[in-house]
Amino acid sequence: MTTTLTLQELESASERDLGVSDWETIDQDQVNRFAEATHDHQWIHVDPDMAAQGPFGRTVAHGYLTLSLLPYFMSQVLNVEGVRMGINYGTEKLRFTAPVPVGSQVRLKARLLGSERRGDGVLYRVAIEVEIRDADKPALVGEVLYLVF
Repeated sequence: MTTTLTLQELESASERDLGVSDWETIDQDQVNRFAEATHDHQWIHVDPDMAAQGPFGRTVAHGYLTLSLLPYFMSQVLNVEGVRMGINYGTEKLRFTAPVPVGSQVRLKARLLGSERRGDGVLYRVAIEVEIRDADKPALVGEVLYLVF
């Protein structure tokens, strides 16, 4: 379920859970396309035969691929009404805590931590955890900042 807030509500919102996104399957084609876009062709990501003999037993998604899914996932848990635009403002305390094996499903669990007025906009901070279905540890934890106008 998506939380919907106006810009004014976001500015005055207290800490609150935003919920979870839908599960997203990470497939080899997606990993290969990310490798092409970023020029990161490390064998643990793109060579299934070699990766089968490696530390994870199969190919794994790039950590930054997992990170790059955050805007998509965030759109499923938070909608800020009445804004002209929003931008990624940064990350803090970001850690890649577990590999995401190709074929796995991941989703976002998010918590609004706070917000503040920044000129014509509102800067807000969200605690994030990208979960891997049926895994003991999340793939990614940290905080992200967004600025909306």
